[in-house]
Amino acid sequence: MKSSMDLLVLLLLIPHLLAFAFSANEEAFVGVNIGTDVSDMPSPAQVVALLKAQQIRHVRLFDADQAMLLALAHTEIRVTVSVPNDQLLGIGQSNSTAANWVSRNILSHVPATNITAIAIGSEVLTTLPNAAPLLVSAMKFIHSALVAANLDSKIKVSTPHSSFIILDSFPPSQAFFNRSLDPVMVPLLKFLQDTGSYFMLNAYPYYDYVKSNGVIALDYALFRPLPPNKEAVDSNTLLHYTNVFDAVVDAAYFSMSYLNFTNIPVVVTESGWPSKGDSTEPDASLDNANTYNSNLIRHVLNNTGTPKHPGIAVSTYIYELYNEDLRPGSISEKNWGLFDSNGVPVYIMHLTGSGTVLANDTTNQTYCVAKENADKKMVQAALDWACGPGKVDCTPLLQENPCYDPNTVFAHASYAFDAYYHKMGMADGTCNFNGVAKVTTTDPSHSSCIYPGSGGRNGTFTNSSSVAPSSDSASGCHSQYSHDVHTFLSSLIVGLLTLSTAASL
Repeated sequence: MKSSMDLLVLLLLIPHLLAFAFSANEEAFVGVNIGTDVSDMPSPAQVVALLKAQQIRHVRLFDADQAMLLALAHTEIRVTVSVPNDQLLGIGQSNSTAANWVSRNILSHVPATNITAIAIGSEVLTTLPNAAPLLVSAMKFIHSALVAANLDSKIKVSTPHSSFIILDSFPPSQAFFNRSLDPVMVPLLKFLQDTGSYFMLNAYPYYDYVKSNGVIALDYALFRPLPPNKEAVDSNTLLHYTNVFDAVVDAAYFSMSYLNFTNIPVVVTESGWPSKGDSTEPDASLDNANTYNSNLIRHVLNNTGTPKHPGIAVSTYIYELYNEDLRPGSISEKNWGLFDSNGVPVYIMHLTGSGTVLANDTTNQTYCVAKENADKKMVQAALDWACGPGKVDCTPLLQENPCYDPNTVFAHASYAFDAYYHKMGMADGTCNFNGVAKVTTTDPSHSSCIYPGSGGRNGTFTNSSSVAPSSDSASGCHSQYSHDVHTFLSSLIVGLLTLSTAASL
């Protein structure tokens, strides 16, 4: 009798085991979302330079921007592109419109650009319910165009969902999708199953924590270690949950199981924590954002999986690469980024032992350069200070030496600022120079002029508005490092072109 029961259990487990065979064999990855609601949005070449410097190998775009896709060509960075919500209706109603979209945004870029997935809309079921009936047809039409191009095995089609389509999410074993969505969810899940795709989930423990009115502990949301008696236990499965993220992902798995789909992996397309908020958002802070994202990255890359599916990859895209100052809404809505638009890290991430993503921490390969729009006289005064009282070795800037060209105030000041910045260990306030300097992650070295920070020397970067050397401290090296005003504009253009070229390499 026992052997018969064992056989029955094994037969029941086979579909489940087969379902996650490919997922279990894959390493989890951490990617980033790239939003563009930024008043001073970096160029595509600058974005790619930052991705390379931080060893980010997976990105999700919220559209299929042509310039961005071209900049990503030949980088091997894996790219998820998106059909924006405002294009969903047209594609969902017309096979030919979908085929034209694929031709224009996919076929013209592969294989040079490594496009691996297409996200159809974003949170359509909660933000654009009127389009819900066309969501699955849009997915099928896009997939059909990929089949015609023989790309369906390389590029998956799915659609990101808000976690709020899941009801009664704790304990996870009781979770289910909003039943009013069944007419869409059932064919949608069947499509994902039939095409070997995955369920895209946007999981935000920050919002779960805020909306819980104190029921969810902050430590539980931030992946902080909990004593065993503080862990949440699913009374139906006796599975222990040490963080909100795992509980949300497992709620999605159980919700799919409720509809008899047990072989669709989950990829988290958005997760993060805001670093700043208004007076009503006290837990949107630098420390909490740092803690959440650092712990999230470690958790994902350790292939921990979830209590329901231990060891099964839950690859995740962090929301997001840049702070988006143009986003509407509360202050927190504008402050989910890992970097500001200059490529300066918003906070220092603690990633020891988590692999190579984000170059282990966000302090690697930062440089101090002159601001392009700064007052020239102030830049000159700061240059004089750096080469005098600042005790920077400015001999590379002398005529016939490697960093003499381009012979401009800004180019020479950038070298001197960077030398001082790294001489001081990238310490608080050492890249300010009365507001005419800024930190960047783009290496400004060019030709034989190698900047002191080149090579990614480690140091400590902290957010600062402290004033560095004052223009009142200008010393007597003006004559050595001053520049011909008549050559200023042409030399500056050459310098900027050189930086642009370097950034695109």
